[in-house]
Amino acid sequence: MQRGLEQYQISQFQAALRSWQQALTIYRAIGDHTGEALTLNNIGLVNRLLGNYPVALEYHLQALLIARNLGDRATEAAILGNIGVVNDLLGNYPVALDYYQQSLLIARNLGDRTTEAAILGNIGVVNDLLGNYPVALDYYQQALLIARNLGDRTTEAAILGNIGVVNEALGKYPIALEYHAQSLLITRAIDNRAAEAQTLNNIGQVNHLLGNYSVALEYFEQSLLMKRDLGDRATEAGTLTNIGIVNESLGRYRVALEYFEQSLLITRDLGDRTSATLILNNIGNVIQRLGNYPVALEYYEQSLLIARDLGDRATETAILGNIGIVNGLLGRYRVALEYFEQSLLIARDLGNRASEAHTLNSIGEVNRLLGNYPVALEYYEQSLLMNRDLGNRASEAAALNNQGVLLNDLTKFAEAASVLKRSIQVYESLRDELSDSQLIAIADTQRRAYLNLEQALVAQNQADAALAITERSRGRAFVSQLASPVAQIPTVEQIQQIARDTKTTLVTYSLFFDQALYIWVVQPSGDIEFRSVEFEGATDGGTANPIASIDGPVYRTIRPNSALTTLVTDSRSLSGVEASRNPNTPHLQELHEVLIDPIADLLPSNPNAQVAFIPQGELFLVPFAALQDDNGTYLIEKHTILTAPSIQVFGLASDSVGSQGLAPLTTDNALVVGNPTMPTVWLPTDDGLAETQLSYLSGAETEANAIGEFFDILVLIGEQATEARIKQELPNASLIHLATHGLLEYGIPESSGVLDLPSAVALAPGDGEDGLLTSAEILQIELQAELAILSACDTGRGRITGDGVVGLSRALITAGVPSVMVSLWAVNDHSTSILMQRFYQFLATGEFTKAEALRQAQLSLFYNEDVATRLEAVRAGAAPQYREGFEPVGDRHPYHWTPFVLIGNGQ
Repeated sequence: MQRGLEQYQISQFQAALRSWQQALTIYRAIGDHTGEALTLNNIGLVNRLLGNYPVALEYHLQALLIARNLGDRATEAAILGNIGVVNDLLGNYPVALDYYQQSLLIARNLGDRTTEAAILGNIGVVNDLLGNYPVALDYYQQALLIARNLGDRTTEAAILGNIGVVNEALGKYPIALEYHAQSLLITRAIDNRAAEAQTLNNIGQVNHLLGNYSVALEYFEQSLLMKRDLGDRATEAGTLTNIGIVNESLGRYRVALEYFEQSLLITRDLGDRTSATLILNNIGNVIQRLGNYPVALEYYEQSLLIARDLGDRATETAILGNIGIVNGLLGRYRVALEYFEQSLLIARDLGNRASEAHTLNSIGEVNRLLGNYPVALEYYEQSLLMNRDLGNRASEAAALNNQGVLLNDLTKFAEAASVLKRSIQVYESLRDELSDSQLIAIADTQRRAYLNLEQALVAQNQADAALAITERSRGRAFVSQLASPVAQIPTVEQIQQIARDTKTTLVTYSLFFDQALYIWVVQPSGDIEFRSVEFEGATDGGTANPIASIDGPVYRTIRPNSALTTLVTDSRSLSGVEASRNPNTPHLQELHEVLIDPIADLLPSNPNAQVAFIPQGELFLVPFAALQDDNGTYLIEKHTILTAPSIQVFGLASDSVGSQGLAPLTTDNALVVGNPTMPTVWLPTDDGLAETQLSYLSGAETEANAIGEFFDILVLIGEQATEARIKQELPNASLIHLATHGLLEYGIPESSGVLDLPSAVALAPGDGEDGLLTSAEILQIELQAELAILSACDTGRGRITGDGVVGLSRALITAGVPSVMVSLWAVNDHSTSILMQRFYQFLATGEFTKAEALRQAQLSLFYNEDVATRLEAVRAGAAPQYREGFEPVGDRHPYHWTPFVLIGNGQ
């Protein structure tokens, strides 16, 4: 039922074939027709394993004729099943089903429950391949019941795995994982290592679909190790292919190609042409992603040639579809349509409704690009109806989204909005019972539908409703961790109330592909204003321009958001331009022009009034405090700045501390760490991972000691600051301050425990701990601190998702800390030490909130004022006085005073 070549080398197959041929000669010579039938069947089996499907069919049919003449019903049933398998492999699914049904009837008449269960499973497999998922599940359940009654745990485990595969196809990932887990439990209990390896592979595939790439790789690596230990080269090749596919998803195309080449080498060595066809197709996919379309077509053509030679029509239809896609990317839409039509014809002939639905969607997309909107809509509708009938919810949502895009193209924005809302409803129905990391991953795959709906609403002057939609797409996993899995999606009215309750100006950004940047500003009064930046040279692919129907100011600037992403990267590379000693960096001014100029008139005039920026994508890495207007004035000089992954997360973080206002910081149980004895870690280099001893940080030690002296509290330095001790003290800490190294990428994923929760801070190793406090470990601790400061490099970074930045800051807020201060880049040890000391000095006066204290500390460094001078100026309302010779740090470059951001509650 879970199909694949047995663990033989090609030479072993050929040797077996010679032996059976000799036996056949003997049986025929002595007139033993029973032996002749069984031998013919075995010769067919070996040819099937060698990929010689037409030859295999010929021998099975000869055996079937003899068995029927002998009246040997049991052998007849077995041979009918084998003929079904060969037709299944050839993609002749209706023929396969016919033979399986004949075999099933005989097995039931004979009371052969073992054969009955096997054939029921095979019928389930074919229906699965045809996309008849409910039918497949029905047959699997019948087979499962018989296997359990017989106590056949091997078959039970296989069927459980197949049920998992169907639920995976239906987008029911939690259910799929449950069945695979049950299967894994049985395979381990009966010590069936081959089946265990396959089940590990299946679990990896589900995690890949969920976007849990590190988890997927972990399971694939376990499966690969086991298969190599078993000497199972055929299935080893399959797992190597899967590892390649995950690396392709991660954008590691060269690595993906290496794994595909390894897999291809094995399949060719084994003579497994069926698998070779699939691998050549995968290589074509990667080369297509690299943009080398002619070479991609060469690989697809090689793959197609083998598939046709084998008579493998199921694979043929997939390859034809890929050739169509490449021609579409080359702008050869008519040629693309020809290939899609060929693919569709085969899919229909095979009765493969899942493939048919996919191809109908592709034909619709090409017609949309050609401007044949009525034709495109008709194909989308056919695809939609078929996916609904199949129960394929993920594909149904995608088809609805495509319809919405087309209706936007036609400027039928009201109709588009209606369709896109349905798409989002279906997408969100797939999120039930997903874990935190799974929610993060699947939300990223669904992001386009929300963006398209934003466009439709904005084009209808429904900007407030569009704000609710963009908020709906963000931080859902984060919110479920902070509140509950059933936390309600905020309405426009609730968003307005958050602004009122927190007395904060909320600024939300949304990047609409490469066409525009949408910006909403929610005033503390609850009033909402919408602005938009249209990118010059945006490639809209024929889509309607939403900007044309917007009332109010529209700003046109820079190039598409690929250039905006580059600009963000440049703005972060402040250490790289440090040598210039020029604080007026052009990229900071350009970012101000894009992100702040369109809304400058909407921001508060009072510099102490809070402004919370809600970025998206790469904008999470923008140093907002350092953005500079045309006059050279930094944003921090005008505003008190916070950030948050979503408005609702900001509101929940603020709710957790209530209306404390300027309540003094509690330091009775403060946990302050500085310059712990550093661990040895594995860090990435040009030559791979290298074992590295993290460096001593004198500034971090000075920083911690100064904070301890200021508050008259004990601090942990050097060997005292062990990870084991810190973990023990974290739950009771009222303040968390860790001055040490921060690591964004480190270690070996399979052993580090990071998985999909990147980033760590360095602490002293010992007592069974490695000295790396990871995001994953923080999430396991319930915290009560009102403020956490990670005074280290890159602690505000991580994996950027629709849920925000998944890393240390998210872990701390999720664990219960409402206010978190983290860094956006590799900070300077000396300037960071000064900045942190001053932050606490301002905060301790009781005159400033956390956000205001950070601002004053930053300004004191920039203006070259000591704390007393800055306090005097603030109290007197006097203008700052710049001083020459920036003694505390060495220059006034924003690299020194703007790396830290406050996330969450600013009070």
